[in-house]
Amino acid sequence: MLKIAILTGSTRPGRNNEAVAKWVYEIARKRSDAQYEYVDIQAFDLPLLDEPVPPAMGKYSKPHTKAWAAKIAPCDGFVFVTPEYNHGTSAALKNAIDFLYAEWNNKAAGFVSYGSAGGTRAVEHLRLIMGELQIADVRAQATFNLSSDFENYSVFKPAEGKEKTVTSMLDQLVVWAEAMRGVREKKRA
Repeated sequence: MLKIAILTGSTRPGRNNEAVAKWVYEIARKRSDAQYEYVDIQAFDLPLLDEPVPPAMGKYSKPHTKAWAAKIAPCDGFVFVTPEYNHGTSAALKNAIDFLYAEWNNKAAGFVSYGSAGGTRAVEHLRLIMGELQIADVRAQATFNLSSDFENYSVFKPAEGKEKTVTSMLDQLVVWAEAMRGVREKKRA
């Protein structure tokens, strides 16, 4: 069965990210097309990238990097739940992505974003990163606006119909994750 991680994209105190990611996870776990797992990057306590050798070499020396790699490697796909900070994704998410390389390759990704403009620019930023990591990203995405999907900009209360956008993204993600599994198997052969 496919394994898809729903990744938080923020480590800020009082972050909205956790509520959004958990909401997406609750939608996903009702499905039977993959095994979904909620993965909080904050739990890995990753410092600013501190590996002496570039991640593409796969020679991880730090325990936190090895633990992070062990979590990501078995996944077939990812849902990146990202805030938008200054027209981009969060530094914490970018840093977590940058720690690894091969663990991301030839897998699939979908996006859930939020911010004053729905977080769309953060997703545009992530799509560029996905290309470099050889991750196939799906077109459908779910966006949330701080003024209409959050009460007082801080309590997550998604507008009606938003679950449908998450479902569309997950539908596409499962198809692409399965296709990319075939790519990985072909590369190993």
